[in-house]
Amino acid sequence: MSVYLNAVGRAFPPNYVDQDTLIGAFRDAWASRYHNVARIEQLHRNVMVGGRHLAMPIAEYDGLDFTRANDTFVRVATDIGGDAVLAALAQVGATPRDIDAIWFVSVTGIAAPSIDARLVNRLGFRSDIKRTPIFGLGCVAGAAGIARASDYIRAFPDHMALLLSVELCSLTLQRDDLSIPNLIASGLFGDGAAAAIVSGRPHTARGNAPRVIATQSAFYPDTEDVMGWKIGSNGFRIILSAEVPEMVRNHLVQDAERFLAAHDLVVADVGVWIAHPGGPKVLEVMQEVFALPDGALRRTWDTLQKRGNLSSASVLNVLGDVLEDEPPAPGTWGVLLAMGPGFCSELVLVQW
Repeated sequence: MSVYLNAVGRAFPPNYVDQDTLIGAFRDAWASRYHNVARIEQLHRNVMVGGRHLAMPIAEYDGLDFTRANDTFVRVATDIGGDAVLAALAQVGATPRDIDAIWFVSVTGIAAPSIDARLVNRLGFRSDIKRTPIFGLGCVAGAAGIARASDYIRAFPDHMALLLSVELCSLTLQRDDLSIPNLIASGLFGDGAAAAIVSGRPHTARGNAPRVIATQSAFYPDTEDVMGWKIGSNGFRIILSAEVPEMVRNHLVQDAERFLAAHDLVVADVGVWIAHPGGPKVLEVMQEVFALPDGALRRTWDTLQKRGNLSSASVLNVLGDVLEDEPPAPGTWGVLLAMGPGFCSELVLVQW
């Protein structure tokens, strides 16, 4: 039974700021309280991000509290989430009423009714649409959402499913947190939305829709402190351990090798890598331990440089770039993968 990844629509807040301007703003904000201001600039340049979209104009982040941040999340997430959905539907010649099920993933704001419910009203989805909002998977949710939507299509092959990710990481900014993890996060993460169309038959005029062959989830026990949030009265405070690159070295490569071996494949058989841009150190370790050829992670590096790490939306942005390129030769294998809080990983095997 075939499952196809047909299209990815993307949308971003209109406020794009280059990294030099952001470094200057953070330097000014923290100069009087941080003992080594040059360290802020060093950390922000080390993440190799050239600029990022922001949910609000940069001046409006002064005095941002949890209430205003979350109100902004609901408003902006609904706006750009809707734009991403419409962009994806336009690529396959569909309308909101053609969608049978929607998964919504995010980890940067809280909404009840969830953003997908608000879009049912705004965009005109059918009243019998199946909704699954997911909170807490973080960066891995883009890959996990693809896997769960694929599971659904295998059960309902005549249906069309939609995965929507909206992450507004800038709204989690903690101005009073001068820890290294927060300083790194303030330079690494950006804002954006992505929507993917998954169905049991190809819906693309270009004929380049890859098929989902298999998926695999992996949870690593006793690693809850590697990545996540500590949520309190001031909002979302980052948990970001230096162990993240070692998760790739100690877990991901073995998981991927076993996953591929189950389909009589090895790493060298994979022609297209659709990897989440977790950061330079993560990508460098991935390149090393998988022994990937130069350029194998080119699209992932490009996404990181142009927009930063968009949490769950990032791997969908990379997928979108892949689908917009000239399709690889028929039979080419690809792997879509991401890691996130838990700590865990998700792998999706595709073939053109």
